[in-house]
Amino acid sequence: MSAILSDIWSWIVEAVGQTSWRDIWPLGIAGILVWALWLYRAILSRFAKPVVNDYRTTVSVVVPAYREDPDILMECLNSWLSQDPDEVIIVPDIEDTEVLRRLSAVTDPRVRTLAFEHRGKRSALGVGIRAARHEIIVLADSDTRWEPGLLAAVQMPFVDPDVGGVGTQQNVYQRQTSVWRRIADWLVDLRYYDYVPAMGRAGAVACLSGRTAAYRRAAVLPVLENLENEFFLGRRCVAGDDGRLTWLVLASGYKTVHQSSARALSMFPSGLRAFMKQRIRWSRNSYRCYLTAIYKGWLWKVPVVTKITVLQILLTPVTMGMAMGYLLLSRLELSGRGIALVLIWVMLGRAVRGYSHLRRHPGDILLLPVLAVTIIAISLPIKLFAFITMNKQGWLTRTSDQIGGEGQNAASLQPSQQPSQQHSAQPAERVLEDAGVRS
Repeated sequence: MSAILSDIWSWIVEAVGQTSWRDIWPLGIAGILVWALWLYRAILSRFAKPVVNDYRTTVSVVVPAYREDPDILMECLNSWLSQDPDEVIIVPDIEDTEVLRRLSAVTDPRVRTLAFEHRGKRSALGVGIRAARHEIIVLADSDTRWEPGLLAAVQMPFVDPDVGGVGTQQNVYQRQTSVWRRIADWLVDLRYYDYVPAMGRAGAVACLSGRTAAYRRAAVLPVLENLENEFFLGRRCVAGDDGRLTWLVLASGYKTVHQSSARALSMFPSGLRAFMKQRIRWSRNSYRCYLTAIYKGWLWKVPVVTKITVLQILLTPVTMGMAMGYLLLSRLELSGRGIALVLIWVMLGRAVRGYSHLRRHPGDILLLPVLAVTIIAISLPIKLFAFITMNKQGWLTRTSDQIGGEGQNAASLQPSQQPSQQHSAQPAERVLEDAGVRS
């Protein structure tokens, strides 16, 4: 055994060009810090438990809908109604004629349709929230289905009068229909098993995802004007409504928590092109939201775990870029062995961090190389591009001339209709170009 270990060590030494520990100690310290922060949040998340009680109150469900696939919307509506909310308010655009026709045929008295000329998602949210009549308002995306028991579970944390918002556990709907949905599901699991519960345990989730989140009506109404009319560097904000509303509620003195027993399934893009556009939009939203929280002083008033998470999200391109640049340009021989060592290092790290997902979907270990490359792409070129263009407003994956989000309509759920990703898997440069040109 000692001979084997000696051979391995010799291989590593040769791969890194016989670099001594003194040469790589800056990288080592940075790695220890990053892993310590991950372990800190992961452990806190393991101790977070869902709230369980008999608390129930009245609930309004508010759903903005823009160019949604009618089949998807109606399926989602059935999942909401099956959990017996007091009312469901759907706010479609006035030009969504098929959606309006299908909704007009719904006879359930709990469903209210408010046709509205959308000026972005926030405007539709404002219409729906003002029309809501009940104590708890659950905001849901028009392509998000609820697992049984979500509505009951999401009400339970509101037994605490200091709780203003409650987030849900989320996953990708029909993840098996696309490689990119499986990758998205892996990334979602990392968030909702290893990061969000830690912040929720401290009472300060940094962003309650708009796919499904519940708010105390009394916490939302006073800040609604600030949600609808946010400007960043002189431009009206269109996307990023969920992060903005979360921080407005936190700044009002309420807690935002996570309820892992409330589970939702959302549509995600089936192809690489739309997947990358979605990540660009989310990254832009994060930069605007978190930089505003720093500027306003809100970040410094939340618990340490939330501060750490937000700052790490903002600094990821810097820290990862410095680490990889230092390793590749200064300390590593660009030989076959050196490249192999880097790939092993990256994939082992991702496998360890992906334990929470792999425990549920062990077969996804085969996607580990794709995941590793995807995370590097998100952390470096995509986030850098998003930072440079953070004030460019737009939805990117949902436009007025198509039904459903790009790669997120009902047809995309049929595996037989998904060719070998050739149509959607276009080069990253083309996607970045499109994101910069069209909103």
